[in-house]
Amino acid sequence: MDKQLIEYLSQFVNDDRLQLFYNNLENRTRYLTIVLEDIFQPQNASAVLRSADCFGIQDIHIIENRNNFTVDREVAMGASKWLNLKRYCDDSENCRNAIRSLKSEGYRIIVTSPHRSDVNLEKFDLHKGKAALVFGTELTGVSDTIKKEADEFLKIPMYGFTESLNISVSAAIIMHHLTLRMKTESGINWKLNAAERDQALLHWLRKTIRQSDLLEKKFYEIHAK
Repeated sequence: MDKQLIEYLSQFVNDDRLQLFYNNLENRTRYLTIVLEDIFQPQNASAVLRSADCFGIQDIHIIENRNNFTVDREVAMGASKWLNLKRYCDDSENCRNAIRSLKSEGYRIIVTSPHRSDVNLEKFDLHKGKAALVFGTELTGVSDTIKKEADEFLKIPMYGFTESLNISVSAAIIMHHLTLRMKTESGINWKLNAAERDQALLHWLRKTIRQSDLLEKKFYEIHAK
């Protein structure tokens, strides 16, 4: 039924926009995903969303403990509507719920923070499987709760006097480096499967078409006869 709905909704989008959707689907991935833990500056969070969309990462997992996640529209430039945002904000177990959900989907939990057993970005092994890259709050970094659940630690090598990068800069560097390697190194099955492609395309069509909910209602009425 999804394919029929996609075909139906596609007639309400111009050919150039529809072709852009199909072109972008070719470069979309769930092999890498981003986890944002308790980010309190909207500009930083929104910049990460914008970078994720630019580098083809489809899913963003958002943990809200003390800080509510808000999108700065001027910074995000509409990126949030093309991404799948999954929020964890219901109870005191938000961090553990996020980790459990990600591990159940086969993700390694990769904390982007210096650690005794960390690995430099250039040496990170992409071939071991899907990776969820966790970025922590601007002041204190990733929480101890998530560090205890981490499978690996990743850092960007730096050679200056400043000890850390802004979170949005750090996320952009890591996403660029890993998506480039992901697409150029052989043996990594990083592309969306057929069902995931349909899901993403349907999501984009709904976000693009005015009153798409009314059109869907009409579609289901037609097919119910």
